[in-house]
Amino acid sequence: MLKAIVHFYLLTLHPMSFVFPQFLWALCSLLIPIAVHLFNLKKTKRVFFSNTKLLHQITQQTNSKRQLKKYLVLMTRILFLFFLVMAFAQPFSPAQEQKVPNQKVVFYIDNSYSMMSLVDPSARALDVAIQFSEEVIKLFPIETRYKIVTNDFSPFSNNYKNQTEILDLLSQIKPSPIARTFHEVSQRLNSSNDEIFWISDFQKSTFGIPNVAQIDTLSLWHLVPIPLKNVSNVFVDSVYLENPFVIQDQRNELHVRLRNVGAVAKNNQIAKLVINGILAGTSSVNLEPNSTSIINFELLQGVEGRNKAVVSFEDYPVNFDNQLFISLNSSEKIKIVEVGNNNGYVEKVFGNTSLFSFRSYKPENIDLGILSSADLIVINNLESIDESIVSTIKTYLSNYGKLLLIPSKNSKPDIFLPFIGSVFQKSIEKDFLDISRPDLGNPFFENVFEEQSESLSMPHAKPLFDATEDSQAILKLKNGLPFLFQKGNIFVVTTPLEEEFTDFQTHALFVPVMYRIASFGHKADQKLYYSLSENLVVLKSDSLQDDRPIKLVGEEEYVATQQKIEDRVMLEIPKSMINPGFYYPVQNQDTIGLIAFNFDKSESLFAQYDPQEVKAMMGGGGNISFFSDSAINSLDNQIREKYLGTELWKLALFLALLFLLAEVLIIRFVK
Repeated sequence: MLKAIVHFYLLTLHPMSFVFPQFLWALCSLLIPIAVHLFNLKKTKRVFFSNTKLLHQITQQTNSKRQLKKYLVLMTRILFLFFLVMAFAQPFSPAQEQKVPNQKVVFYIDNSYSMMSLVDPSARALDVAIQFSEEVIKLFPIETRYKIVTNDFSPFSNNYKNQTEILDLLSQIKPSPIARTFHEVSQRLNSSNDEIFWISDFQKSTFGIPNVAQIDTLSLWHLVPIPLKNVSNVFVDSVYLENPFVIQDQRNELHVRLRNVGAVAKNNQIAKLVINGILAGTSSVNLEPNSTSIINFELLQGVEGRNKAVVSFEDYPVNFDNQLFISLNSSEKIKIVEVGNNNGYVEKVFGNTSLFSFRSYKPENIDLGILSSADLIVINNLESIDESIVSTIKTYLSNYGKLLLIPSKNSKPDIFLPFIGSVFQKSIEKDFLDISRPDLGNPFFENVFEEQSESLSMPHAKPLFDATEDSQAILKLKNGLPFLFQKGNIFVVTTPLEEEFTDFQTHALFVPVMYRIASFGHKADQKLYYSLSENLVVLKSDSLQDDRPIKLVGEEEYVATQQKIEDRVMLEIPKSMINPGFYYPVQNQDTIGLIAFNFDKSESLFAQYDPQEVKAMMGGGGNISFFSDSAINSLDNQIREKYLGTELWKLALFLALLFLLAEVLIIRFVK
């Protein structure tokens, strides 16, 4: 009882209003029990006794107890009447945020696949987000206008809707394979003076860093975090081939890196590889918490044509990323054209006729028409370059061709000026320097090395040119000078491939580096899979026809926005519509290739931002608030406290009945 009274008193310390304040006049009824107790109209009767000494003592004790009982009964009757009047007046604590007529409310509902995770045994995070939105919408006046934005950026998010229309749209929201950053969504909201509810799991991997300057300070931002429940997840971190070129009838090996981002070890995790519907291999692995492990599948017979490969495993409760789609397309031979004084090293590394079609020409003997059809052009060991060759290569580069430049020992500093736009400086180094170990974090070396051994010896070189200003270094010397760097579509070696300058051309590192450069130039080569977070797919086919759209044909059919450049076409991925799986690019009944699409791996990482962290990143302004607890059972109370206020009449009625019961107990049991 005391706890309930204290709770009611603390609530009344805040500004309080009444639904029916006219009932407060009934507080005058509190005078009735006071009057009854002050003016006891019962007449006393005098009784005479012969000896009153003992009787007098007993009377004193009885009167004292009787007075206490009267005061207790008086107090309970007064409090009963007081709280009964309060219950009829219906007091409430005003809402923290007052609603404004004709206002506009915007909801961003994160419907990415991470929101499919459970927040309790019977509800998904997306269900909670939709339920929360429905409750908020019902609290606003009927004339309020609403807008809903989801990760799909669907057309319905462009206009404001009434309450009936917006509730209907909420019921149609489905999970989306697209992940959006704060920057992308805030630009899409494009709202001013609106009330914005941002309902998300606030994944660190997808949220990004808000641009405080772009946050509308005239709008009210309400952050609604959906905490995920003890999420443990295993997913495919990456997939790569031992030999990046898929050649028919040649043995190859598929490497699959599994990642466990949970705090629980996954023992005997079984993974399967299925190619064209036929089981090609199984493997088991133990995954420690927050660790990775590689599974290898041998492709003993090689593959021919276009092949659908699926890596799958069982993992609960998160299962949207339990499989990865891979397209294994047989590679065409990569066309390599060398222009220069052939010293044998380039020809030797590209001499594998099953992988490469290699041709070497002297500058004076080359057919310039051959250059435009090459996947990679190598300028090697030339003192100067003819102007006609320069012009042809520039045209080739403008069409996304790839170029490898290797100087001769007599090359001048401006030898590559027409291609890279700058003049080298002669290096002042006279001694050989070791080449530093490759940076495995560089995208150039992605999936090239399984691991880096500390005992690996590195080649050495004596640089001819200092290209520090131009370099996006792939390989560096110990003094920091670039040995091999990339500038756009151009790769440059700063040292001639001659024994007096370097032993790189005879080192074990030479072949994988040159193969990697060749793979960048392979126009016809398709990636094993594309993420739905990517924007473009580049296809090549000699049979492409003008003005004929390319369709992506899978479980459904899509016509993508596309741009054709000579024998290649760039397709814009319709990420708002397409689902993970296999799709054939088809033009006029001609199948061009096979493409595999998968979820963005960032959706599989469930680390979440605390809402206070998000508020701080957004600038921490007074127009930004957050719901501290998004548990299902507490959402309704939080909404009502913010927008309807706290109702107190139920508490008042409870206290009134409590004091009525107290009066009965005092009269019955206090003697």
